[in-house]
Amino acid sequence: QVQLVESGGDSVQSGGSLRLSCEATGYMERSYCMGWFRRAPGKEREGVAAATRFGSELYADSVQGRFTISRDSAANKVYLQMDNLQPEDTAMYYCTVSTGWTCPPITSTVGYGYWGRGTQVTVSS
Repeated sequence: QVQLVESGGDSVQSGGSLRLSCEATGYMERSYCMGWFRRAPGKEREGVAAATRFGSELYADSVQGRFTISRDSAANKVYLQMDNLQPEDTAMYYCTVSTGWTCPPITSTVGYGYWGRGTQVTVSS
C-alpha cells in the first residue's frame, strides 16, 4: 500500500500562485509515476499533470504553461507549482500514484491506483 498526503491548498485571488506538495509513504518505489488530478464542484475528476522519475511530464491543456509539476524522487515527493490561477482552477486537488515506470494518460483515472484525500484550492475573481 502507498499512502499519500497533500498540503498547500489555500484561497487566493485570480492571478495568484500556490504550490501544492504531496508526500508518499509506505510501499512506494521511486520509479512510480506521481501526478495530480482535480475535481471541481459538480464535475468529474480530471487530470492536471503527471511525471515520471526520469523527467517525462504530462499536462492538461487547460494548465499548460501555468502549472509545473516537479518531483523529489529521493524523498518520494511531488509538487505542483500553480501560477496565474483562475477561478476555473477552483477544485479539490488530489495526489496520485501509478505503479509503473511510465505515466498513463491523464485523460482518465485508469492506471492510477493510489490517491490522497485532497487539498482544496479556491480562486476568487
